[in-house]
Amino acid sequence: MIIARITSRLPSRALPRTAIILVTFGLFAACANNDEEETVINDVTEAYGTAEQSVSRGNYRRGIQIYEAIQARYPFSDLSRQLQLDLMFAYYKAGMKEQAVEAADTFIRENPIHERVDYALYIKGLAYFEDEAGFLEKRFNRDVTQRPPMEIPEAYSSFRRLVERYPASQYAPDAEQRMVYLKNRLSEYENHVADYYLRRGAYIAALNRAKNALEEYNGASGNADSLKIMEQAYDKLGMHDLAGDARRVRELNYPNES
Repeated sequence: MIIARITSRLPSRALPRTAIILVTFGLFAACANNDEEETVINDVTEAYGTAEQSVSRGNYRRGIQIYEAIQARYPFSDLSRQLQLDLMFAYYKAGMKEQAVEAADTFIRENPIHERVDYALYIKGLAYFEDEAGFLEKRFNRDVTQRPPMEIPEAYSSFRRLVERYPASQYAPDAEQRMVYLKNRLSEYENHVADYYLRRGAYIAALNRAKNALEEYNGASGNADSLKIMEQAYDKLGMHDLAGDARRVRELNYPNES
């Protein structure tokens, strides 16, 4: 499955960033003379522009440093919300997963009805997302489905919240594609564990794991294997009627599966 990747900063639906800065710091006019106000606006605008330029060139660490410095100086301004969005993106691109997730969670918690909550959920999902096998797994052709899913459930949960709460979001189509991948990944891992139990005679454990895969990840590509494991486990337990039921369901829904 080909899944789209973020390769550049996603557009904001809010005010242009320069306008946000000017509006925000225009509020200081009442407590500063014109020269002081202009200096503040120019300094922040220049710093913000430098941070954006750094991020656009892939120098995420530098951009993060500047964003964090501006946010620390003006933590309660309107600009602070935009900085949260900028930081979660930069953290994600820099591979700073924990910081990206924390920034996204903070934004969602503090701005539950903000128009960019869908973006925060998307970045959070991406931060957790595993879209391909690691270097050693690719190099030695190891089966990625045998690796514990670790934080894949968190990625799936974030994308699911995005799709269910914001179906019209520009990020929803890509999130749905990633959910399909994640559902298949989780289902296959559950089957891997169930098969492990089956081969070692732990038939009840194998049955429970296969049933969980079937119920939690209905529609996944591994459903046929889940039914097959259930059929074998029931047979081993002497529950032949239930084994027959599992076989009939599998043959009806997956006629081409052996």
